[in-house]
Amino acid sequence: MGISSLGVGSNILTQDVLDQLRKADEAGRITPITLELANENDKKDSLALIDTSMTNLTDSVSAIKSATLWDGRSATVSSGTSVEVSADSKTDIQNFSIDVKQLATKQIEQSGVFGTATDAIDTTGGAGSFKIQVGTTAAAAAAAITINYNAGATLDDVRKLINKEAGGLVDATIVQLNTGEYHLMLSSTKTGDVADTDISMSGVTGALDARVTTGFSTVQTGVNAKFTFNGSSNLTPYERSSNTVNDLITGLTMTFKETGASDVNIKQDRTSILDKFDSFVSKYNSTMTELDKMTKPSTDSATRGIFSSDSTIKSMKSTLQDMLNTVGGGVGSMIDYGFALDKSGQMSLDKTVLEAAMDTNATNVQAFFSGGDFTKADKSVVTLTGAFNDIATTVEGYTKYNATLDQVKASLTESISSLEDRKTTATERLDSKYAIMKKQFAAYDSLISKFNSASSMFAQLTNPNTGK
Repeated sequence: MGISSLGVGSNILTQDVLDQLRKADEAGRITPITLELANENDKKDSLALIDTSMTNLTDSVSAIKSATLWDGRSATVSSGTSVEVSADSKTDIQNFSIDVKQLATKQIEQSGVFGTATDAIDTTGGAGSFKIQVGTTAAAAAAAITINYNAGATLDDVRKLINKEAGGLVDATIVQLNTGEYHLMLSSTKTGDVADTDISMSGVTGALDARVTTGFSTVQTGVNAKFTFNGSSNLTPYERSSNTVNDLITGLTMTFKETGASDVNIKQDRTSILDKFDSFVSKYNSTMTELDKMTKPSTDSATRGIFSSDSTIKSMKSTLQDMLNTVGGGVGSMIDYGFALDKSGQMSLDKTVLEAAMDTNATNVQAFFSGGDFTKADKSVVTLTGAFNDIATTVEGYTKYNATLDQVKASLTESISSLEDRKTTATERLDSKYAIMKKQFAAYDSLISKFNSASSMFAQLTNPNTGK
């Protein structure tokens, strides 16, 4: 910016005078708009916080309103250590006993003794082949695997070939029991009766060492698991080929760990349910804390809430506070299930009350909160939409697309845009006004300068002492 010469002639109509006049004009015309604009932007930022809180509240409500919340199951073994149990959603709630009489086992075969793992497998050092069959059925015979070994193959080479070619049927390992005592061990991959697990060799070609043909001995015989269910030991046990049983009770998987009796309890998974109720209470309180702060009435501008005079936000707050009493379908309120509000509007949940209601009638509790048939004291049945479905409808009336909060945001955006236009227009008008005034000041300054110059000359002409 160049140096202004304004006022040089008169020392009166200076740039400082213009700046002071401009500042006074801005205080009356621009500053009020700037303050109003800042307030509207603050409202917009505050509304974003409310919107986030309400969205979080909506998410917590959605997690409860779904009927699937109540489908979760927990499985516990109340006594005994013979079984581990897991339950799928909707599995029947029940208690039962399991008495494991026998664990399912694999068939394990052991070869004769070899001096090292690198001993030749063929007595002549040549090539050959053999078949491995697992099971005694015709299907097992048809599924037998042929193992071809090359000349000079060692015990370890055969182990590798068996695992490569027949790994789906058997596991082959080499075990050193003592110094110079190596055995090829074959174990069926499945457990169960010998009809499915017996390991045999056939179709031998070449000079395969007898220690891996007729020299094999049975270390463990494959047997089925045997157990009784909710019955005395005198009953004929159930049998399964595996120690993992998932076809006895729909949705239930049991894994047998050892022999012995165990008691099993299948219950509704209340931990998950109560966690989601806790989340709702937390999100509700966070939302109300924001609304309390932003709608707080006060004569002190420093503590007064930014939406203290906004009827829409204040109404939303009141609606959320009233939900505890207004939802429930006419068969009670959330207060009956342990919910409460303190004087500050903060929510709490007495889980003892809620769980007592669930113990008394879990079906009614589910119907009250998530919808369904509710049996009243007089045995009449009423179908409810569910308290949390009602809450979701209320909350979404503010949060969903183009609902109340979107409309408030749109109104603020429009107001901010209008104020920015007003500020731009007012600023342009002042710019124009003071550009003209600057020219006028310059002209007046020049004229005053001329008057001052003429006055000086006249004074010199009329002063008798001039020129002495």
